[in-house]
Amino acid sequence: MNGSKPRDVFRLPGFLAFWTAETVSEFGSYVTTLALQVLVVLTLHGSATQVGLLNASRWLPYLVLGLILGALVDRWRRKPILVATDLGRALLLGVIPGLWLLGWLSLPILMVFVALFGVLTLLNDAASQSFVPRLVSAPDLLAANARLDQGAATAQTSGPVVAGALVTALGAPLAVLVDAASYLISALVVWRIPVEEPVRAKSPVPLNLRREIGEGLAYVYRHPRLAPFAWGTHGWFLFNSMLTTVFTPFVLLELELTAFQLGIALAAAGGAGLLGSLAAARIGRAWGAGGAVIACRALMPLAWAVIALAPGAGSPWTLVALAVGQGLYGLAMGASNANEMGYRQAVTPDALQGRMNTTMRSLNRGMIVVGAPAGGWLADTLGYRPTLWIAIAGFVAVMLFLAASPFRHARHGDTA
Repeated sequence: MNGSKPRDVFRLPGFLAFWTAETVSEFGSYVTTLALQVLVVLTLHGSATQVGLLNASRWLPYLVLGLILGALVDRWRRKPILVATDLGRALLLGVIPGLWLLGWLSLPILMVFVALFGVLTLLNDAASQSFVPRLVSAPDLLAANARLDQGAATAQTSGPVVAGALVTALGAPLAVLVDAASYLISALVVWRIPVEEPVRAKSPVPLNLRREIGEGLAYVYRHPRLAPFAWGTHGWFLFNSMLTTVFTPFVLLELELTAFQLGIALAAAGGAGLLGSLAAARIGRAWGAGGAVIACRALMPLAWAVIALAPGAGSPWTLVALAVGQGLYGLAMGASNANEMGYRQAVTPDALQGRMNTTMRSLNRGMIVVGAPAGGWLADTLGYRPTLWIAIAGFVAVMLFLAASPFRHARHGDTA
């Protein structure tokens, strides 16, 4: 890739509006993520295993429907999907507080709503990631994804703190309404974006899901650099889901911190993630996509080791250790994600964008379906800290696999 200075993607038609919609909905999502986990632990008096089951129910649709819906998204215009799924998610989240007020909310019912939410999120994710290459050209994808990550990191910095305050003041169920409002705003903003989208509805080739799903699978898992990256990322999601599932009950139950303090610790990841995303494009151009991602994956085990070594309940350093660990984790995430997404989008033809994205995301989220309950069960059986160390060892193994694979040679100038 040449060393010319990239364009300011905010000046490209439609991108600033899309960035705004994504950032607003990201803010609400961080509120809901914390609120639902606190709801299970404190309101419904659930265990770490039950937190894992709730997390798994959100991502189960990716495992069951991901490949099918990815093939269909490639045949549809993407903006209408984004608008419809945002409206649907706002409706689903708006029902949860009502069920709680009526005394009808339980873990099984909550899991059903979260699973339906996951179906809409699956469609939205496939359309969103495939929509970006229609707003910006290939040379601008790294910068565009870095801008999106900066918005997400800003939301992550404020979202958990606001969530902790809302949960403390209003209770976890009512805090979910903030996310419902964010999706309504996102739908309105995206609806107003002017964009030309090709339509494949009149394709002379009839719909053949088996063939079209197979094309997506073949492209990802036969690509010389995408394939090892995909396998490494599947492993990363397995162990990351164990860590994120255990983190909330570890903080609330073993370390005896409040929901607000939990939000502060999580916000540290957002603040550092913003710094990482600001440097992501520069790191990617200097080290290449492969080098940047592998370096970030090497930092993540260190980040979680700091968390696993946090002092016990009552220590004034407990929150500091959690914030430092989350900060290092967020820094690595912020610097890595734009390089991952920019590279994937740049080397994939437009006609395969939806299938490439859902192929990778379906199996990634499938790993959460396995890892989240497994992490919860291990925490309930072995304890929180041993489970954290098991997942940290998994992070190290995944990083070493990527470092030894052809993905280490991936560059942002690659076109196939």
